[in-house]
Parts: sequence; structure tokens; C-alpha cells
Amino acid sequence: MSINSTGHYLVQNDNGHSRASSTSLGASLGRPMSCRIASVDWLVRTIPQQEIPVIKRRDCCVAALSALVVIAWLSAHPQAEGKKQTSTKIAGWKRDVGWGWIWGPNDEVGALNAMNAGTTKAALQLADQGQVYDLGITYSRNSYKWPGHSPGEIMTYRTPEGTSRQKDHDFIAPEVNSSGTRWHSCALFINDNVATQIDGLAHVTVGKDHHWYNGYKEAEWGGDFGVRKCDATTIPPVIGRGVMLDIAGLHGVRTLPPHYGISPKDVDNATKAQGIRLRPGDIVLFRTGTLSLWGKDGSDHPLLADADSAGITLQTAKYLVEKFGAIMVGSDTSGLEVAPAPEGSDSFIPVHKYLLVEQGVHIAEFHYLEDLAKDKVYEFCYVGITNKIAGSTAGFTMRPLAIR
Repeated sequence: MSINSTGHYLVQNDNGHSRASSTSLGASLGRPMSCRIASVDWLVRTIPQQEIPVIKRRDCCVAALSALVVIAWLSAHPQAEGKKQTSTKIAGWKRDVGWGWIWGPNDEVGALNAMNAGTTKAALQLADQGQVYDLGITYSRNSYKWPGHSPGEIMTYRTPEGTSRQKDHDFIAPEVNSSGTRWHSCALFINDNVATQIDGLAHVTVGKDHHWYNGYKEAEWGGDFGVRKCDATTIPPVIGRGVMLDIAGLHGVRTLPPHYGISPKDVDNATKAQGIRLRPGDIVLFRTGTLSLWGKDGSDHPLLADADSAGITLQTAKYLVEKFGAIMVGSDTSGLEVAPAPEGSDSFIPVHKYLLVEQGVHIAEFHYLEDLAKDKVYEFCYVGITNKIAGSTAGFTMRPLAIR
């Protein structure tokens, strides 16, 4: 290998002849010749052996030029750089419009369609410390919930002593089960909107035809065994950049006052105080401090009810979706939005109506954010996977993770 007078490099072929590259070093590198070179050996190893120039390292100057040639070769041979990178561009979102019914007449996924391999890889890069935060809360038959959902019950179905007395299974008879093996099994009577959850897009309906996201109507897609469009099985695994906005911390209180409406100004002040920016494709979670009162299983309903009434306003929901492109919005409360709805609203839950029905943006509720607030973790890789129960209107009793 040598450098000719025009700044082009010469590479010796297997037959001993030299050929000149059509690209000068400066042009192929796209940077000054004095650029800093790192990990030359790794770069050499990435080139097929038959194309590695024979380099005589007579002095450090020649070695430096050799490194530049290697980088130039990589610029001309992009296939040697590894697998093709997937774009992290967010599809579908328009500033000042948001998302909406844009994914086709059969869509059941909504804004989560914007996730792709590129956004997933970008989110996973935030998990560089290996620290995992459990965002799920413990649920029991006594746990607090929104009053519009049914109570839950956990009943023992089979027990070791019960099966011994009942003797209704031949496989536990002593002659074939000398070790006395038994089991526990429970029957759950539980609502699909309790504890840590992600609301599905069929959770809320509007209008005389009771339609939900994308125009699915109750008369056509309702049923006695759950909804038949936009149920929890259509919620994909949610992996993305999570952002926690600590509004309680911003105001220096354990919990926000009852019925406090989180405003766009709160969003701006929180992002500024926390030193972060919102981006299209974010999963935005608000901390009101409500779950600092959860205790073992959220059994103190009066204590929780007051704090649980704080939440975001409709203006804030629109701000997050239309100005910043959030694909999911959530909080540490049972309903995300401030309660009761402001006077003059066209719905008792206008934020749910806007996010779920109009925009196709899923809502995350009862996410435990106390540990994140304690460690001042405001940006992380969010991982949320719902139960795949056909007909269910939400992914419930979840255990999502924040990883940094």
C-alpha cells in the first residue's frame, strides 16, 4: 500500500498489481486527516482477509496512515460494519395533531404501532447500569380501586388436605404416590382494571353507538365474554424510553393535594428541574405521590382516595400527545386524570376519552414510582407486558419494569 501524489491510496492485489482507489482519503473519511484514530486492530479484523492491504509498519507515521486507509475502506464497504441499523424515526405522528385513527380500518394497536426495532434498541441502550425498578404494586382482595370496577376475590380451589379428604384423583393414591405429593390451586374472581395496569383501547366508549377507538361499535364488536376488538391481547409488549415526571417532588410534597390538576406548566417545570426533554415515542409517567400511601396492599381506602383524585388535565394530555408525541401516558393513580372532571367537560373522564378513543394512546395506571423518585431516576428503559386474556379490556395486575 502506498499513497500517490493526488492523495489516493494504492492497494496491492493478489496478483501483485496495484490499483488506485477512486476516493481520496479526505473525501472517503469525511473528516480532517488529523482525526483521532482508535481501535485500529478491531477495524482491521472487520475486513475480509483477501482485501486487507499489506502494510509495512516502518514507523508510527505509516501506522497512522494505515489506520486511515482501514477507515476509508470501511466507508467504501458499509456491509462490513455489521447488521443494518433500523431507523428510530417515529412514524405516524404529526405535531399539533398527534396520532388518531391513522393506521388503517382494521387497526387495534393505536400509537404503539410507532414502536419498531430502532426505538427498542434505543430504549435498551438506556439500561446501561443494569438496575431494575419494579413498577408493580401488590394486589389483594382488600386493595383500593376505582369505584366503577368490581371487587376481587381470591379463593382456594384445591389444597393438600382437601385433596387427601376428597380422594377424587386416582393419581394421588398412596400406591402410586408414595411421596405424598400434593398442590395448591386458587380460583380468581378479579376485575380486569385493578392494580398496575395498561388500559386497552376498548376500555372507554363514546356516543349513542358506544364506539371506541377506530370506530369499533358495541353493536358489532361487543360480547358476553369481553370485547372482540382492541382487547388486551392486542397490546404489544411495550418497550420504549420511559420518562418519569415527579410532580409531587417538584412541589416539595409527599402527595399532591386532592383534585390537583397537573398542567402543561407543571410538565415544563418538571422537565426543566429534572434536566430532561420529552421526545416523540416516549412513555410518560407522572408521580403524584399516591402510592407512597399504598402500604402492604392498598387497604386504607379513605387515605388513598383523596390523593388518588390528583391527575393530569385534558390540556396536559393534548400537550403530551400533540406537542411531544407520547405513545403512552400514565401515573401512579387509578385513573391518571384529575377528578372530578372540570365543569363544562363533555365527559366525566375527558382524558380517557381523548387518549384512548380519539388518539389511540394507551393509559398506564397505578405504576409504582416511589423508588425512581428516591433515586432521582427520570429516564429509563420501560418494559411493560400485559396478560394475554381474550376479551379483557386492560392488562391488569402487571409488573412493569424500569431499567437503567
